[in-house]
This record gives sequence, C-alpha cells and structure tokens, in this order.
Amino acid sequence: MAPSWQAIASEKKEKQQASIPKDWIIAAPGPDVLDVTSLPESCGLLNAKELEITGSNVEDLLPKLASGEWSSVEVTTAFYKRAIVAQQAVNCLTEIFIEKALARASELDEHLKKTGKVVGPLHGLPISLKDQINIQGLESTMGYISWIGIFAEQNAVLVDALLAAGAVPFVKTNIPQTLMWPETFNHIYGRTSNPFNRKLTSGGSSGGEGALIAMRGSPLGVGSDVGGSVRIPSAFNGIYGLRPSCGRVPYAGCVNSLEGQDAVLSVLGPLSQSISGIKLFMQAVIAQQPWLNDPLVVRKRWSEEEYKLVDHGSGQQLCFGILWNDGVTIPHPPITRGLEITKKALLAAGHKG
Repeated sequence: MAPSWQAIASEKKEKQQASIPKDWIIAAPGPDVLDVTSLPESCGLLNAKELEITGSNVEDLLPKLASGEWSSVEVTTAFYKRAIVAQQAVNCLTEIFIEKALARASELDEHLKKTGKVVGPLHGLPISLKDQINIQGLESTMGYISWIGIFAEQNAVLVDALLAAGAVPFVKTNIPQTLMWPETFNHIYGRTSNPFNRKLTSGGSSGGEGALIAMRGSPLGVGSDVGGSVRIPSAFNGIYGLRPSCGRVPYAGCVNSLEGQDAVLSVLGPLSQSISGIKLFMQAVIAQQPWLNDPLVVRKRWSEEEYKLVDHGSGQQLCFGILWNDGVTIPHPPITRGLEITKKALLAAGHKG
C-alpha cells in the first residue's frame, strides 16, 4: 500500500529537521510569547561577533566581505544560525542546505585570498530564496505533497545570475500551497507566523521571506509578486520590498502554479532591511545581463541618472496622486491613516498632490 499523503509530508518535515545541527537547537519560546524579534539576541546561540554581523545591513556587509575583514564562511554561518533561530520561532524555512552553502562560501573566500579580487558585487553575501526558485539538486515543492521528491535539474536563471555576482544562496523559504494567497500555510511545512506577534500572519505569498528578514535571519531575500506577494509580507513585517516591472528580473527556471497565465505576469523581487539592499540587488542582477539567458527580460542596463530622477527635477517637488478608495471597497481605518501619514510626509518634503 502506498504511504498516505500525511506520511509523505511528515517524512519530508523530519528530513528538514534533521538538516539542522543539534547544537543549534534552542529552547523555543512558548505560545504565550508573541513577539520573538529579540530571540536571536537572547537565546545564547550567536556570539557577539555573529550578532554584529547579522545586525548589519547589506551596504555594511559587502565592503567588509570585499576587504576580507569578514569572511564569507563566518558571515554565512552567522546568518545560518540566526535563520535557524527564526525557523524555530516562526517556521519560515523549507530547504536548509548548510554543507552546500558553506562550501560555496569557502570557495569565495579562497578566490579572494588568492586573487585579491571579488567574484562580483555581491561577493560572499548570503541570500535567501522563496521556495519556488529552483536550485539544482534541491526540491521546490511549492507546498504540494505530490512535488516532494522532485529535484531541480538546473538552477533558475536568477540563481545563476546571483552566483555570477558572488552571492551565497543558503536557505529557501516557506510559501502557501499554490502561491497567490496573502498568508503562508501548506500541508508540508505548516504555517509561518509574524515575528512581531505570532498570533498574526506573516503575509504571503512570500511570507517565509518576510518573517525571516524581519528577524534578520537573512540580509537579502528574493520573493515573487503578482498582486502583492512581496509587498504584503514587507508591510506586515516592517521591511523593504520591491515588485519590479515585468521583464526586469529573470523569472525563467522557477516553478509556479499558473503556467500559461500571461495576462498579469508574476515577477521576482528583493526583500531587505534597507532600501540600499534593494538597490544593490537590482544593480547586481542587471549587471549580469540576464536578457542573454531569459528572453523575457528587457535589454536595459542600470541607469543611475534614472534612479536619481534626473529628468524629473532630481526628485524635487514631485506630484503625487492618492487613490483613497476604488468606489467599491473602503479601506480599513489603519490603511487610510497610513495614507494620511504618507500624504503629510510628502507635503512636508516639498512635494505636491
């Protein structure tokens, strides 16, 4: 008799748990502890240097990695530990591949030592990836029981671009089964909760990324977005996220539930603790000329002048419009209050409406 779907899911979850070093297991807080954002500092797993590393943003990490002040192995290890703490608190990870990631980090350290040069603009930086982004030799279950045991035969185009830029993919993160859902739950890995209040959702569908980065278990992550799947987790978890325009970040090689749905295309986009992290991701990926490997990517190089809005008064006295409601649905009061705060801040900065 074939095993039940529950047994298949349970075995996969057990394998995930077995991939965590035993000395990284902490005394997880009870369900009465709602805010777990300070757990990495208080649990005792990370030493002072690892806390300093994981408390740093992308723009601070990259120069230290490039100079060799911090090695990629120690930075990746620090973020791995913090990611595992986050996993035990909010259940945000899917694939954990420590040996593979540390081998990559070690290669980068050796390259820097021998040549004195970085591999690329993201040299040595650990990066987390939403579960649907294929990494060769790993599973991308998307929460489907039937996809357990299907291993990617090659990297997604974005993964190859990140590797060429010097990054270290180190974990994959939880999603709702099928995506296209503003919370994160599936029957393999379970539910990802919000680290600020574990009774609330982390959002979706990139909810694992949102929760992980909120707990600084990753300095930079990649989610996907059709109707808010990067933006919702970013808002719910208090971090920065970007839904790029279609054709800006390569999507080829990812798995999805909506193959052939081309009316509103899904896009990949970064999540980070800082705007600089978002910018550095976009610059690094575009610098790899991804249009050479994904025909749907627009052949357009990064323009610092366009980023700085040189043709639009360098960003001074811009004109903004706010859609308070669509005439059908009225936003909840906190949303309207947020729009009012935004309007007030824009006017105070010299812009107009």
